[in-house]
Order: sequence, then C-alpha cells, then structure tokens
Amino acid sequence: MLVAGMGNLLRGDDGFGVAVARELEARDLPAGVAVAEVGISGMSMAQELLDGYEAFVLIDAMERGAAPGTLHVERAEVPDLDEYSKREMGGFVADMHQTDPAKVLVLGEALGALPEPTILLGCEPEGTDELEDSLSEPVAAAVPRAVELVERVVGELLAGDGGAGRS
Repeated sequence: MLVAGMGNLLRGDDGFGVAVARELEARDLPAGVAVAEVGISGMSMAQELLDGYEAFVLIDAMERGAAPGTLHVERAEVPDLDEYSKREMGGFVADMHQTDPAKVLVLGEALGALPEPTILLGCEPEGTDELEDSLSEPVAAAVPRAVELVERVVGELLAGDGGAGRS
C-alpha cells in the first residue's frame, strides 16, 4: 500500500499532505505500507505507482467549501480515460512537476498502475495562494488528526473494510 503526501511547502496550507507524510514516516506502520513525500512532483508519484501497490492513499489540501482544518476522506473516482486525448495525457506528463490529484489519477489509470481502492484524504485549506512556509493554525491543528485518520484508513484497508467514508 502506498500512502503519499503531496503539496507545495512554500504555499502555506498546500503543504498539508507533505506535513502529514513527514509525521507518518516517524510512525511504526504495518509491513507493506510505504510512505512517500512527493511534494509537487506528480511524476514521482506516478513512478511510485508503477511499483505495483494494492491500495493507494493520497493526502493533499482539498477545497470543498468547508471550514479550514476540516478533514475529508473519499474514495477516488477512477477517471474515464475516454474523456482525455493522448495529447492531453501527454501534457500531464510534461506538466507533472506541478500537478494536482486529478492529473495523478488520470496518469495512474492510463499507465494501468492506479490501485483499487484509491482513497483521497484532504484538509480544507485556509490559504494556498501566497508565499508562506508554514501551515495556517487550523490546518496545522488538523495534522495530528489526519495522521490518526490515515492510520485508521490503512488499518481498514488492510482488513479489507474499504477505508473511506469516515472522518
């Protein structure tokens, strides 16, 4: 199972996924669970997926219109590749140094490397548009809760319980 934190540490709350991944790296996770801190390099994440994982948990800042610091857990919708031309998907590869979860899912599916299930765990950001090297107070406070939630989701996935739908 791959647990990957993505985001830009220099854009405030966009660094949420990386902050959670760093905390998880210090934890004693079950055997077979790999943690990757991929930052803004979607290409690194796509290459990680090629290693062949049975499940994937992607952690990132996710805007859903909730209060900053709110955690979201959802099963990723597998993208319909018919909606994308080969040129568009090729553009994703060219632009994978700054990517978003949707592009990672499309590329992972196109490569035949997107595990089922894929779970998205996100935190509602307060701000991601300004140059800032720290998380806002509500998002920083959500990091320990997110770590516990990831551990619970990982446990559910390993037990075959699906892992999504709880927060």
